[in-house]
Amino acid sequence: MRPELVQLIVRLGKENRSWGCVRIQGELRKLGIRLSATSIRRVLRHHRLGPPPRGGPSWSEFLIAQATGILATDFLTVDTVFLKRLYVLFVIELGSRKAHLLGVTAHPTGAWVTQVARKLSGDFIEQNCQFEFLIRDRDTKFTASFDEVFGSEGVRIIQTPVRAPRANAYAERWVRTVRSECLDRLLLVSRAHTERVLREYVSHYNQQRPHRGIGLFVPVTTHSSDVPALPAHIERRDILGGLIHEYHQAAA
Repeated sequence: MRPELVQLIVRLGKENRSWGCVRIQGELRKLGIRLSATSIRRVLRHHRLGPPPRGGPSWSEFLIAQATGILATDFLTVDTVFLKRLYVLFVIELGSRKAHLLGVTAHPTGAWVTQVARKLSGDFIEQNCQFEFLIRDRDTKFTASFDEVFGSEGVRIIQTPVRAPRANAYAERWVRTVRSECLDRLLLVSRAHTERVLREYVSHYNQQRPHRGIGLFVPVTTHSSDVPALPAHIERRDILGGLIHEYHQAAA
């Protein structure tokens, strides 16, 4: 079999995991290529592309395919130097990885959670941003009124299974990132101090930090990507007291 035909079969198999040999055979025939299902199966097995999964896409495949329309939310906890526990509510857009800091409080009541959710929903309406799903865990701090804020805008709430943190992997990953890059390296003294630090970090995260999951782009592009291959001079800007560095091309 010609190498280019093998490459085409492998490509179809990888890009369409639900397709079986007969479905690929039909697609090839539509392109004017006639092959037996047995030959196609042999190529797929040689490249370790087994039978298509049954029962629809996996959870990971669903998240990847629908990422642009999905939000994920969770709480993270922060302990100040005075041993006061604070609760941080955030939302992350799966498609762009843009993070939203909803608020920081020592008392995450149902009324507070609903209030900050309404503000975020209002921001989405102003920016004409539309989402289909919101993933959250079963924390009792997420009340029915919280769900209704998003439900009224057509956003469907998806509750993760009990004791399944990987079901909300994007939110868990953001928590790990903000802890390792920011919170674990600072002494926080109050709610106001914590919120100020987190808002500065979120601004950096959204506008300056490259992300592997989106091809090393940043979630929010604030400048043109058309820059010289070898800039004449690079300047460094320190944020959070020099804890994090940002680099920019110097103005001409």
